[in-house]
Amino acid sequence: MFGQAWTDYLTLIDLSEATMPEDPRAALKTIAHRFFDYSVGDLARHQLMNQRMIPGFVPSAEAYAPAVEVVERGRDRLARFGIQGDEKLDLFTALVGGMVNAQHANDPGGDRWSRLLDEAMDMFADHVGLSR
Repeated sequence: MFGQAWTDYLTLIDLSEATMPEDPRAALKTIAHRFFDYSVGDLARHQLMNQRMIPGFVPSAEAYAPAVEVVERGRDRLARFGIQGDEKLDLFTALVGGMVNAQHANDPGGDRWSRLLDEAMDMFADHVGLSR
């Protein structure tokens, strides 16, 4: 289930690649919304993919591979925008993931945090020095 969830997300990435904006800020927002929407679309799937809900659970290397590929693609995408370093990828991940968690916890089914994603991505882009 873990591996399938990440494989499905990779498919979503592939399907949306043709419509990815060229502008780095717009692309960051598109990526953030894509992951946010996928994550809030199914709480159980989000928990399986992104939280350690089952004590001692460790996915097999085969199941973990799609998750690693998502991270690598994210790192490559940010690098194409001139955003380098694991700490910047970690910050991006924490911002979007934190907003997903806040949405699930405080406004399930709503749009309270979804509406803030663009602003958060602009703050991130400013922090990492992307031009406007």
